Amino acid sequence: MNPIPYSIIRSKRKTASIQVKSDGQVIVRAPLYMPSGQIDEFVRSHEVWIMHTKERLAAASANKRIITPEERERGIQAAVSQIPQRVAYYAARMGVTYGRITIREQKTRWGSCSSAGNLNFNWKLMLLPPELLDYVVVHELAHRKEMNHSPQFWAVVEKELPDYRERRRRLKEVNL
Repeated sequence: MNPIPYSIIRSKRKTASIQVKSDGQVIVRAPLYMPSGQIDEFVRSHEVWIMHTKERLAAASANKRIITPEERERGIQAAVSQIPQRVAYYAARMGVTYGRITIREQKTRWGSCSSAGNLNFNWKLMLLPPELLDYVVVHELAHRKEMNHSPQFWAVVEKELPDYRERRRRLKEVNL
């Protein structure tokens, strides 16, 4: 029996992974035919990481900023007007094209790029310093050249933003 309770989601995948949700719930994603004992051992072997992650998420949750409905509405309006301008600016600089731009409110993503070239951005980017918004825009546009996170992808990002590592580090510290 594991000291850490968890839920299992089985799917057609080759390896197991662990996700700790913001409420502390532990989810194990496992291959369809991985034995339960092997999953238990996998969780046991990651117990220190799980506990550390739960503590970090609990501390972050305690410091989470509350956004008023008015702030949300202003942020969405600002995103609708400002993000397409930043995308157009960087797309021209980077020599890439893109499809539709959609503004969303995701819980865990700042942005995404579909294989069709459509871009999604979180309106909460408007609550961040402009250089972090620019990092997310450049990151998503870099996927128009490399649809992965390979060294070639990061070279595309670095060519546009030589200090991207620092921006990326700062973005990871944001708690919205």
